[in-house]
Amino acid sequence: MVFNRSLLARAALGPAAGAVLILFMASGAIPAYQMYSVGLAAVYTIVVLSVGLLAGWSGIWSVGHPAFFAIGAYFAAYGSGHGWPLEAVVLGAVVTGAVLGAFLGYAGARFSVLYIALLTLAFTMVVLELVNRWSDVTGGDQGVPVIQLRSALGLGTVLGGGTEAQYLAVGAAAVVLALAVPAAASGLRMRLVAAKSHPLAARTIGIAPEAQSALSFAVSAACTCFAGVLLGLLTGFVSPDPFSLTFGISLIAACVLGGVGTILGAVAGGIYLTWNPSLSSAAGLPQPVVQGLVLIGVLLFLPGGVVPFLARPARDALRRVLRRPHAAGPSPAEAPEGPAPVRSRSAAGDGGNALLHLQHVSVSYGGLKALEDASLTLRQNEILAVIGPNGAGKTTLLNALSGLTGNGRVSGSADFAGRPLLRARATARRRLGIGRTFQHAEVFSELTVAENVLCTRRRITARHRAGVARLLHSVGLADVADRRPAELPFGLQKRLDLARAMAEKPKLLILDEPFGGLDAGERALLAGHIRRLHSDGTAVVVIDHVLDDLFSVAHRVLAFDFGRTIGEGTPDTVLQDPKVRSSYLGSVDGRSRPPEHVGERSMVRLHGVGHTYGGVVALRDVELDVRQGVVLGIAGANGAGKSTLAGILHGSLAPTRGNRELSGDVRTSLAPEGRALFKTLSLRENLEVAAYAAGITGAPLRERLEETVQWLPPRLRDRMSAPAGGLSGGEQQMLAIARALTVGPDVLIVDEPALGLAPALVDEVYDRLAGLARDGLTVVLLEQLLSRAMSVCHEVAVLHEGVVAAHGRPDDAAFQAQAEAAYFKGGPTAATTAAATARTP
Repeated sequence: MVFNRSLLARAALGPAAGAVLILFMASGAIPAYQMYSVGLAAVYTIVVLSVGLLAGWSGIWSVGHPAFFAIGAYFAAYGSGHGWPLEAVVLGAVVTGAVLGAFLGYAGARFSVLYIALLTLAFTMVVLELVNRWSDVTGGDQGVPVIQLRSALGLGTVLGGGTEAQYLAVGAAAVVLALAVPAAASGLRMRLVAAKSHPLAARTIGIAPEAQSALSFAVSAACTCFAGVLLGLLTGFVSPDPFSLTFGISLIAACVLGGVGTILGAVAGGIYLTWNPSLSSAAGLPQPVVQGLVLIGVLLFLPGGVVPFLARPARDALRRVLRRPHAAGPSPAEAPEGPAPVRSRSAAGDGGNALLHLQHVSVSYGGLKALEDASLTLRQNEILAVIGPNGAGKTTLLNALSGLTGNGRVSGSADFAGRPLLRARATARRRLGIGRTFQHAEVFSELTVAENVLCTRRRITARHRAGVARLLHSVGLADVADRRPAELPFGLQKRLDLARAMAEKPKLLILDEPFGGLDAGERALLAGHIRRLHSDGTAVVVIDHVLDDLFSVAHRVLAFDFGRTIGEGTPDTVLQDPKVRSSYLGSVDGRSRPPEHVGERSMVRLHGVGHTYGGVVALRDVELDVRQGVVLGIAGANGAGKSTLAGILHGSLAPTRGNRELSGDVRTSLAPEGRALFKTLSLRENLEVAAYAAGITGAPLRERLEETVQWLPPRLRDRMSAPAGGLSGGEQQMLAIARALTVGPDVLIVDEPALGLAPALVDEVYDRLAGLARDGLTVVLLEQLLSRAMSVCHEVAVLHEGVVAAHGRPDDAAFQAQAEAAYFKGGPTAATTAAATARTP
C-alpha cells in the first residue's frame, strides 16, 4: 500500500470529523438528549460499514451480523460484571468474532449467495437461542447491566450509559473510518474483489477465493463485535431485543440505502438506522412500513445508493477533466522497436533445457475422457502451438497445466522446472511461474485496469505501481489505467488479460485463443507481444483457431483430436499430416447424398449482415440466400461465427448490421449446438414445450406430435415417457432435431449435429437429415468438418473469422480447392461469382 498525500488526506477526514463532533458534544452545542443518538449513529456506522464492505468487496450478504453484534455486547456485560479491563473485553470480543467469522466465510465460500445468507441466518438463530437460554451469563430475557469498564493502560474508566461511552463511540467510529480509507486502496481490497468477480481467474494469479472469503468475513465480524462492545457501554444494559433478525434485515437495507461497499454510505446508513424510529413516528407509520417504502424508493430510483448517486456528478466532471488531453481515446500499443529477436524454429525445437514435461496425462469427467494419454515436452523459450477442432481436448490440456480441471480426475505425471506439477494447487502454480489468459478475456470487472494487474501482489509498493504503469504502457493501456474493463472494447480487454498474466514475469505463459475476436491489426500487435515475451525468456503454450497468426509465432505445433495427440511438426509441415488435415476437414463415405431436386424460391436472405458481442466481431458483411429445397452447408472452424449465423438465420438473434428478409410466411426452426434439451423432462414433454411455444395446442398439437414421433427411431418411440437426460448423445441429438421439427418449419437449421458423437451415430443422424431433405424440407447445416458438409449439401458456404470466404457447389472441382484454402486461411468474398456458381444447374 502506498500512502500518498491524497490518501492520507482522505483518511484524516474521519478523525477530523470525529474530533469536531466530540467538541460540539462537549461544548453543549448538541443537546444532551441527542448525544445518545449521535453515539448510537456512530456505533451503527461501524456495523453498516462492516456489512457493506463485506458485501461490496467479497459479495457476501450476511444475515448473521446481529449475532456478532450481540456477542460483543455480552462480552462487555460479562467483563463488566467480572472486573475485566476494557482492553481484555475488546480483545476477547474481536478475537471471538474473527474466529467465528473466518469459519462462516470459509464454509460459505463453497455456496451461492443464497446459501451463505441461509448459513448466516442459521448462525444468528443459534446465537439468539443461546442468549435466551444461557441466563447465568446473559440474563436471558431480563438482560444484564454494563456497569463500567476500566482501562488497564490507565486511560480511565468508561461508565455504562455515561457520556464517556458516547465520546468513545464517536472516536472509535472515526478511527474505523480512517482505517477503511487505506484499506479501500490496498491490495487486500483488490484481491477480495477479484475473488468475488471471477473466482476461476483469481486462482490463476494465486488468489484462493475460500481464503479471501474467510479473511473478509473474519475482519467484518471482528469489527461488528467491537461495535457490540461499544453498544453495551453506550446503553449500559444489554438484552436480546436489539439483536433480532429484523435488525439483520435493517442492516442490509441501510447498506443498500447508503451505497454498498462505500465508506460514506456506511455513515449515511448508520444515521438512517438511528433516526428511522423518529422518522416513522413523524410519519405516523410503523417502522417496517417506512423502512420498506424507503428501500423500495432507493432500489427503483437510486439503485446504487444515495451516496454514489450524489457523488456521481462530481466524479464524472473530474473524469472529463482528466480525459480531456486524451480525447482521441487510448493510444494503441506500440510494437517492439525493430523485429523481435526470435530464434529460428529449428533452433527452438532442438536447443534448450526441458521446462515442462508431460507423460501420459489424462483428464476424465465421469465416463468422458476429455484428455487421453497426452505427452509433450516444452523447452525453455519455446513457443508451442496446440491445434485441433472443437472438442479436441485443447482447453482441457491448458486447464490441466493451470490446475483448473474442477471435478475432473487427472492421471499421469507432469514436471515443471524440475518440480511435480499435477499435485500443486491452482493458486500455487502462479508462484511456480505459470501465467494464464482466457479465451473470453476473463477480467475483474469491478476493478480498474491498473488494479486488475496490481491485484496479483499481496502487498503493493510504489515500485510495484511503477512496474505496472510500465507494463500497461507496453501493451497500450496506459491511457485507460483508471477505467473499468467494461468501458473498453474487447481488444483492449484481451490486452489487459495478457498484461495480468505477464505481471510477474512467468516462466511459462498459457494463452487460450488469444487471437479470437480481434481484427487484423490487433492480431498483428498481439503476435508482436508474444514474440517479445519469447525474446525475454518466457516459454509459451498457445491454442487458437486463427491458424495464420498462430503459425506465425509458433516454433512447433501439436495437434489434438478426441483428447489424443494425433500429430506434431513445424507450422510449415503439420497440416500436411493426413490425420491432422482430416481432423479439421473430416472424411466421410458419402453415403448421405442430398436429393437432386432443387427449388429456386428464396426462403431466407441476408444482406450485409454483421454482428458484434460488445467489442467482439462475430460476423462481417454476410450475404447469403437460402433457397427452397436446398441443403445449405455452413462450414468453418470453431470460432468462425457459425452459431451466430444460425441464430440470425433463425431470427432469435437480431444482427447488429444488415437485414434478414423472409419470403412470405416462412417458419424457421433451430436445433442449437449442444442440443439444449430439458433433461429432467420426458421426451414427449420436450416436444410439447416446443409446440406450446409456437402456439400449437389441442388437436393440431396431437397430430403434430404423432408425426414427429414417427420420425424418431423405434428405440426412442418406445421411451417417450423417459427423461431426456437418460439418452445417449446421439439419441439426444435426434430428439433435439425432432423438437425443432415439432413446430412444422419451412427451414430447419441444425447447428453442429455431429458434435461429440461416435461415427456410427453421426451416420444415423445425417441419414435422417437427408431423409428430411428428400421430403422437400429446406435444411441449413452448420458443420465444423468441411468434407462432411461437401458430402451432404447442395451448396456450401465457408466461414472464416466471420466472413464468407467461399461459396459454391461441392460438385465443382475448382470450388473444392477454393473451399479448403478458405477454411484454413480465409480469402476474398466473391459473392457474385459464388452466387452464380451456386445457381448453375
